[in-house]
Amino acid sequence: MNKIPRYTAYGPQLKVSMGYSVTDLGMPSAGRVAMNGANATISADSGKRYGAELDLGFSSALNVFNSGHSMHMLSYLAGPQFYTSRGNSVTTYVHLLAGGARVAGPLPVATGGWVAGHVNYPAWGAGGGVECYLSRAFALRVAVDYLHTHFYNSSVFVRGQNDISVVNSLVYYPGMLSPRKHH
Repeated sequence: MNKIPRYTAYGPQLKVSMGYSVTDLGMPSAGRVAMNGANATISADSGKRYGAELDLGFSSALNVFNSGHSMHMLSYLAGPQFYTSRGNSVTTYVHLLAGGARVAGPLPVATGGWVAGHVNYPAWGAGGGVECYLSRAFALRVAVDYLHTHFYNSSVFVRGQNDISVVNSLVYYPGMLSPRKHH
């Protein structure tokens, strides 16, 4: 009796997430601003250990430095993911993202007072996260990233700023029977 061999194929696994973000924005020459907002990602695995991610975030803070002005940051980043572990209940990953960020808000000027401005400059981020599966199609994710964006300093020159972002999100695996069956 001849047996037909069975082959298993691996296709890209799509993930969509939406969550709440807290960003500690490092303002050149002005201190730090705590911002909160929303974050959305779409990612696709291209194999057992690698994938790609598109990350969109928006965060804001009201009455920054008691200036009466709010601050906003829109980031749009993409890049590779590397899965450091994949289990039946938990997956961990690291990623390196590049793209841009639009930062708008008040800045203190050297002569005193405040002016409002915005910049749209290249940005990048590096970090990682943990996904804990809730069911066959959903998981909770906690991600922590270092972000490098730009804004004005007190001399009104654009300078780099170092930021930390923490995102808590719900992950959905569309069309998957079970995200726990990783290869």
